[in-house]
Amino acid sequence: MRATAEIETTARGAAYEVRPARPAARNDGTEADTLRDARFRRLLGTRDWLALPAPVRRRFSKRLAPGETVLYRGRVTETTLTAAGRVVAQLARLIGSPLPLGHGATGAAAVAVTEDPAIGGQIWTRLYARAGRFPQAVHSAKRFQGPTGLEEYVGRGVGMALELAVEEGALVFRSRHYFLQVLGCRWRLPRLLAPGAMEIVHREEGGGTFSFVLSLTHPLLGRLIHQVALFEEVVS
Repeated sequence: MRATAEIETTARGAAYEVRPARPAARNDGTEADTLRDARFRRLLGTRDWLALPAPVRRRFSKRLAPGETVLYRGRVTETTLTAAGRVVAQLARLIGSPLPLGHGATGAAAVAVTEDPAIGGQIWTRLYARAGRFPQAVHSAKRFQGPTGLEEYVGRGVGMALELAVEEGALVFRSRHYFLQVLGCRWRLPRLLAPGAMEIVHREEGGGTFSFVLSLTHPLLGRLIHQVALFEEVVS
């Protein structure tokens, strides 16, 4: 596709190369296949893994070579922030703006997932269009480590341990706790300092489209932030 080719041209001189995703391998959840990435399957266990729709299993077992990137394009359809949610989102700009910033924001979105052995996982880069302004860029690393086996690191030493679940056919990521890591030392943030429970739901919608629903809920203030987006994979 033309857009993909343009990205390839601009990225060839960088430390990585953006390439179209390989055709998805057959994945019926039973046959051994060394070309698959089994990290998410191991975290879930076979029973829960097989409860996911086949397109979701293919998406989360796609093996990327070091430095290889898969691209997704889509659109944010809903963004809701309460007054307290706006405050939390603005404070989070100190660690790289990992949360939606504008109440009612919708528009084009893109996600790039790059395999990076140096960080022990994947670099996720998200771009959200903003009318009359540069897109909001969100960078994070999904690292296969920590007490739950998976954590999301957003920068400035801040991250969260994640737990995986399968609910009603959707893959659900939930924060167990937040942490601060500085100079090789790591501290778990007390609940009083945490912004709330983070939940991300990845659900197959059919026709190659999946939804991405992010929610941040505080134990006292209720749901602070809610965002819904629809994506599809960019293939050659």
